Amino acid sequence: MKWLKWMGFPVGIAILIALVVHEGARDVMHVIGQAGPALLWLVPFHALPLLLDAHAWRLLLGGRAPLAFLWWIATVREAVSRLLPSVGVGGEIVGIRLARWRVRDASRVSASVIVEVLITIAVQYAFSALGLVLIVASTHHADSLRAIGLALLLSLPVPVITVVLLRRGGIFHAIERWAGRLLGEAHPFLLGVDGKKLDADIDALMCRAGLLFRSFAWQLGGYMLGALETYWALALLGHPVSIAGALAIEALTQAVRHAAFMVPAGLGIQEAAVVLLAQMFGVNHEVALSLALVKRMREVVFGCMALASWQLAELVRGRRHVRPAGSALAVATATADVSRTTDGGAQASSDAQRALDHDDERHAREHVR
Repeated sequence: MKWLKWMGFPVGIAILIALVVHEGARDVMHVIGQAGPALLWLVPFHALPLLLDAHAWRLLLGGRAPLAFLWWIATVREAVSRLLPSVGVGGEIVGIRLARWRVRDASRVSASVIVEVLITIAVQYAFSALGLVLIVASTHHADSLRAIGLALLLSLPVPVITVVLLRRGGIFHAIERWAGRLLGEAHPFLLGVDGKKLDADIDALMCRAGLLFRSFAWQLGGYMLGALETYWALALLGHPVSIAGALAIEALTQAVRHAAFMVPAGLGIQEAAVVLLAQMFGVNHEVALSLALVKRMREVVFGCMALASWQLAELVRGRRHVRPAGSALAVATATADVSRTTDGGAQASSDAQRALDHDDERHAREHVR
């Protein structure tokens, strides 16, 4: 999987460079310059959609962690998945690790993330379908979008099969047994892994239809709120579109980006999709490419801030763990010193008492004489 990403990286760079050269870098910079520093407000605005995503995850965790803490993890998960050259589940693995700082039940945390990922896939399909309907209704470009719709339809069996396998149960227990035979039961990778409990926790969540629907609704709300970034950015760039147009552009951009998962961060692919879709709503080439670059800028700035906060949190947590260990060592050393001092004092007292007893005995013998 990683080699696919590294192969897709130069492809994405080439597409991005071609777009900038074709549209004219000077014209694009002029459009962005006219919008000015107001575009920076898009960075903190992105926190709102992630807040809804974090609430959806908190529902699956049964409220076992504070919303603010899960929101912070959501920012880190997104940054890892979008900015680092990791496999597609890199953000989820980091999220599980960070969530265990507050929720000790590793199986419950892992089950919540797995179910959340399945819900996210369902939300992406629903959001993409909404985007297709809106763009066809608004622009009547049904022919040009047929390929996207067909790709979504052809990829649908993959999540469906995944859900069926999880509902049958036993999949992670089977993986655990297979890994045990391959690596050995005592392998460090398998320590603390309980596939049977993980299967049970996933099944317990998958059986609660009401909970799944509420989590789905909150995530879908987060995606729709994220579309306001496109609406606001185009307004700042001097070419406003309707709410329906912004929703359509955002929905199908997300669909194309997830379909091109082999390209790191969707570099070049996302920009090409934004330019193509924005032009369907009458946005000229320079503004469309400016929108794509502004969205990329927001992603990089917000993601770098999240990654920096993660590293800072790891550093602070590491120091907190070192201090108790050092304190425990100091206490143990002091206790040993006190013990040695006490033992030495007791020995000296015993020697003095024997000397006094010897003197008393000598004086008694002299008195008898």
